Amino acid sequence: MHPFPLFRTGGENEFSKPMNNTLNEKQPSGWVSILPFLFLLAALTVVIRIFQTDALSGASQVALFAASGVAVGISMIFYKTPWKRLEDAIVENLGAVTTSVIILLLIGAVAGTWMVSGVVPTMIYYGIKILNPEIFLAATCAICATISLMTGSSWTTIATVGVALVGIGTALGFDTGWTAGAIISGAYFGDKISPLSDTTVLASSAGGTSLFSHIKYMLITTVPSIIIALSIFLLASIFHESSESISSDFIEDLDHTFNLSLWLLAVPVLTGVLIVKRVPAIITLFIASLMAGVCALVFQPDLIKGIADMPEYAGVEGLSFTEGFKGLVTTYYGHTAIDTGNEALNSLIATRGMIGMLNTIFLILAAVIFGGIMSGSGMIQSLTHVLIRFIRGRVALVSSTVGTGIFANMVTGDQYISILMTSNLYRMLYESHGYENRLLSRSVEDSATIVSVLIPWNSCGMTQATVLNVPTIEYLPYSFFNLLSPIMSILVSITGYRIYHKIKN
Repeated sequence: MHPFPLFRTGGENEFSKPMNNTLNEKQPSGWVSILPFLFLLAALTVVIRIFQTDALSGASQVALFAASGVAVGISMIFYKTPWKRLEDAIVENLGAVTTSVIILLLIGAVAGTWMVSGVVPTMIYYGIKILNPEIFLAATCAICATISLMTGSSWTTIATVGVALVGIGTALGFDTGWTAGAIISGAYFGDKISPLSDTTVLASSAGGTSLFSHIKYMLITTVPSIIIALSIFLLASIFHESSESISSDFIEDLDHTFNLSLWLLAVPVLTGVLIVKRVPAIITLFIASLMAGVCALVFQPDLIKGIADMPEYAGVEGLSFTEGFKGLVTTYYGHTAIDTGNEALNSLIATRGMIGMLNTIFLILAAVIFGGIMSGSGMIQSLTHVLIRFIRGRVALVSSTVGTGIFANMVTGDQYISILMTSNLYRMLYESHGYENRLLSRSVEDSATIVSVLIPWNSCGMTQATVLNVPTIEYLPYSFFNLLSPIMSILVSITGYRIYHKIKN
């Protein structure tokens, strides 16, 4: 599930119309349209080389703004595109991310309160004791897949259970890239085939096929991909040399620092109930952070007192109202650093609250502006039409769809826009070639939905990297399900397995 509002699945709306409903005027050619994208790739290459791990703190956003400027210059100077059209496209895209911004801020609040209250530390504590290192990565993938399948939400799965699993993996001596890859693989598998997922509903609707026909057809590519991913994770776990000293140190330091209690697990359980009952994401996350805030005051008063850091109350026993208020509010919005005596554990349980999500929001806004300009100027459509000219046969059609879904994620920075744009551009082409609509919807899901989390400047990639505190480039090589899905889609098209000309919904 992506945090954007669910689009209408019946009738026509502004997103079901062609992406660039312009007047009959000269549009940028495909070769001209690729210039802003090439500029962006070059700028990001320089930015990453110079700023390295700090690239997403602002430099990448500047690169996106610069690329937007290049697209505006080409469009307005050489093709006389009115600024109003570009501005309208930007405003339309920005309007779509409003809900996303609110959810990101609430995720920051949840991350802070769930950690300080002891909810995540309790999950880590018991997880280390229960999970066998020899199956850890495979179990992590399976756990996230199950939760995401039941809830339809990869974002919520990663922001809650995923955060705890990163901690458990670190305690067991697993590289964070491997752990995050297992988490993301499982979460996006469940999200992809869950009837509760917004992206699944949207892809089936945009592709013109029924929801359950779409899900059933996706199993042909999805099941082999997850089986291969689970096998890799299992083998990696078996041959991994876990460190008992690290895990025992984590258990001891967590027990010493936090007031751990099984009662704290009521918070994730109740949050799961809200998700299953389809309570809106904003309300669910707000209640989850509220429950954790209460638990922080009840179970961790000494930690809240330390976060408040008010010397005038140093000699006062217990937690005063002023300290409690300041400490709790700081936990919601700001940075917290709790000293456990274990440097590795300190970095793991440090939180950034709502403030920690601002770079993500900054990046999303910059990416969405770039995507709006590329769409409003007609450049995205021109690039796709170039691809369409080279399509000859079934394999080329599916490969082109997959490539466009990935490309759209890179230039628009959003999987929802990518799903809609790719579906709209190829739907008539599939029908003219006589192929089923569900082949289109599956190809779109195998690319536009799944690969979004692997692109650093995409809203999904940036969010998950921030939530897990693992850079996108670090977990990308280990997100095997996400890497395999588009490849599997093309391989199945080569075999022609269950690809029919007659539509069978």
